[in-house]
Amino acid sequence: MTEHGHSQQEIEARINAPPGRGVLRDVVYGGIDGSVTTFAIVAGVAGAGLSSFVIVALGLANVLADGFSMAAGNYSGTKAELDNIRRIRAIEERHIRLYPDGERDEVREILLQKGLAGQVLEDATDAITANRENWINLMIEGEYGLGSVDPHPVKAAMATFLAFLVAGMIPLLPFLLSVPNAFVTSAWMTMGVFFAIGALKSRWSLSPWWRSGCETFVIGGVAALIAYLVGSLFHP
Repeated sequence: MTEHGHSQQEIEARINAPPGRGVLRDVVYGGIDGSVTTFAIVAGVAGAGLSSFVIVALGLANVLADGFSMAAGNYSGTKAELDNIRRIRAIEERHIRLYPDGERDEVREILLQKGLAGQVLEDATDAITANRENWINLMIEGEYGLGSVDPHPVKAAMATFLAFLVAGMIPLLPFLLSVPNAFVTSAWMTMGVFFAIGALKSRWSLSPWWRSGCETFVIGGVAALIAYLVGSLFHP
């Protein structure tokens, strides 16, 4: 985990340009789902004893179609979240205009719960309500529990699609390259991707890399096993 500096210049730069939630969730989500769903198709078709051509055809269709579907869904969901923030902002702007005293009392209550009291509380309330934008931002955070940095629907969708595309192609590579024992190789490569995604995810968490990797490995492995067992039921 990278530590940030605490010089005045570093503090100002960091506070004035908060990064927001970033695309970590979107990349992990897209990568894991791309690996799981594509290998699920590989495992299911292989379990049914069908040809490599069928595996590649269905796998590519899944990578492109399901990847785009996930990206579109993430875009729509993130845009809905952004629209909700804009709706709430408009509500607060209207309430500040129509009910300034009540909204000022809400600011005081938010600051009171943050530990301010007495004259410091009154001075802080005066300072925040003197600036309309700061006032609204505090209300969005304190009353609704929403961040002040807006999400980016297009960035979220692109991150999901690219992660899905990259991770989803790996289970298909042994079949595209006509590797001997392609299914076994695909299984090992996919399990490696599961572990790698989990291990990489640990960079942004407090879990050890091996524990995070094993957790994702188990989740993906269970999904792949279920798909293989279902496919084997249709083996001629």
